[in-house]
Amino acid sequence: MNTQPPASPLQRLLALACDIRPEEVRATLASFSLVLMLMGSYYILRPVRDAMASDWSDAEVSWLWTCTFFVSFVAVSFYGAVVTRVRFARLVPTVYAFFAASFVAFYLGTQTLAERTLLDKCFYVWISLFSLFHISVFWSFMADTFSKPQSLRLFGFIGAGASIGGIAGPAVATFLAGDLGTDGLMLVAAMLVVLALPLVILVQRLKIADLHNSAVAADAADIEYIGGNPLAGFAEFLRSPYLLGIGLFIFLYTAISSFVYFELKNLLADYDRETRSQIWAGMDLAVNSLTILVAAFATGRIAQRCGLSFTLALVPAFIAAGMLLLAAAPLVSVVVAIQVARRAGNYAISRPAREMLFTAVDRETRFKAKQVIDIVVYRGGDMLNAWAFTALTQGLGLGLAAVALVGAGIAVAWAATGIYLGRRFQATGAATNTLQVE
Repeated sequence: MNTQPPASPLQRLLALACDIRPEEVRATLASFSLVLMLMGSYYILRPVRDAMASDWSDAEVSWLWTCTFFVSFVAVSFYGAVVTRVRFARLVPTVYAFFAASFVAFYLGTQTLAERTLLDKCFYVWISLFSLFHISVFWSFMADTFSKPQSLRLFGFIGAGASIGGIAGPAVATFLAGDLGTDGLMLVAAMLVVLALPLVILVQRLKIADLHNSAVAADAADIEYIGGNPLAGFAEFLRSPYLLGIGLFIFLYTAISSFVYFELKNLLADYDRETRSQIWAGMDLAVNSLTILVAAFATGRIAQRCGLSFTLALVPAFIAAGMLLLAAAPLVSVVVAIQVARRAGNYAISRPAREMLFTAVDRETRFKAKQVIDIVVYRGGDMLNAWAFTALTQGLGLGLAAVALVGAGIAVAWAATGIYLGRRFQATGAATNTLQVE
């Protein structure tokens, strides 16, 4: 007998954007709102961080990215220990509450320290860690909440919440910076993270009450504690071809993003910090406005109808074409266009598609190995690619066109990796099965 509740007006409205079922509405909207608030908090702080970088040389920023990698390695190792000891119901709220407290601590530092260079660089590294950590934990949470078929239908729409947060954050930063100053934005971001905590608890309840997805967890005992070795995430990553493939996909993405970021950083060096903040905020606004339409209305349908291989390879193929165009016409406007397209494509298509891959693994992998990939591999890629860019430009003296040709080759390898991962995902079989990572 069909026990599904009838479609409500809200559900019918949401169905215009994605293939959503009546019992999924509350959990999907709560998840959408959660990532909106989390990304809003980050995007309040992102322009402040990025404006600092133009005060420093390529080598200085490369050293900061190197520091970010090592801080990320330590943070993920510590997080692995926390995962084994903290009740699962408290894990995600604990992570977010910790970051909120850290923003308050940085604000207090700005009010007490006369010389701020070291504090600014520490803030740059810390926000770089937060930028990956908070969203990685969120998507681990989502992969643990929704089933594999649900992820194909709903993750694109949920990801659109991040883009709305990406619009609201810069808007808040622009509106309040004049009255509160850039330092006061740290308190605003902290407050927004704290306000997101009740949504975490709500989603945990709706997973059982509405979605009836208790079987998504590896086993019933994991409801209390995930347990295991704190460093198990590193071991699982290194012995699994599937996880190594995801790591390679992210590494190649960081190569493209690092090259474009450094070019923009250098182009903006002649502007003052306030102007740079406004420019970066404006780019964030443009990227996230474009992302909303694609993520909310297209990503889920692309994944369902064209398959995950096509979805994962789509943005890399587009960026490869853009890099070839840049090599032929090395103009500032083309660099800006590639940056907007790369980021919008990542947020709208590549990121939700990549997160679908983790619905095919067990809970320990989602909350341990995933952070190794999302944070350590990502920041390791940032570090290596930052030095690679410095070597190409300052060491070999290559110009924008030559670097773009290198980027085109990297984008082709990135697309090929996406095709491989999509095929492995489809080979995992029924939705109730999980991929063996050993």
